[in-house]
Amino acid sequence: MKNLIVIASIVSVALISSCSQKQDTKTTSQTAEAVTIQPQVEPDTLKGSLKARASNNVNGVNVTISYHSPAVRGRIVWGGLVPYEKVWVGGAHMATSLDIDQSIRYDGKEIPAGKYALFTIPGKETWTVIINKNWQQHLTDEYDEKDDLIRLQVVPENIETNQERLMYQVDQTGEGKFSLIFSWEKIKIKIPFELN
Repeated sequence: MKNLIVIASIVSVALISSCSQKQDTKTTSQTAEAVTIQPQVEPDTLKGSLKARASNNVNGVNVTISYHSPAVRGRIVWGGLVPYEKVWVGGAHMATSLDIDQSIRYDGKEIPAGKYALFTIPGKETWTVIINKNWQQHLTDEYDEKDDLIRLQVVPENIETNQERLMYQVDQTGEGKFSLIFSWEKIKIKIPFELN
């Protein structure tokens, strides 16, 4: 009888310890501030959109993109989940933000140092990329065209492998030059900038 009580006690302690470790892991993953999204190798089964960040220092200029990264999860993205010809947040939840600590240029147009919302209007042939002065917005609820600092046109590229989770990158492309790169599903867009 004593042996059964001892065995039952050991099993109870092991179960409590196992549950406690699982709870600790869950808490840690939920409180992570931001992650850098990497190209998917394994299937992504996480439901929900990760809070993520992409950043780089380009010749002394800090460039940071903060966003929420949804996954495809078998859904029709372009023309389905994300409608064509409508302003889109470029991620999920809050507006995607672009933060620069020095001014930059696109096609000769200056973008002063500051924090901005980054929206897109996806199209079948071309996309409009919008840099908007109101960076702190939920989705496009408060979007107002009058706050647009700049609108630019880009042609999307098709990519062969599926990018399961939406991803931004800040890639230096030369001396005083960089591109913001957006990839999701089988679409990629590149936005080239120059430093002032």
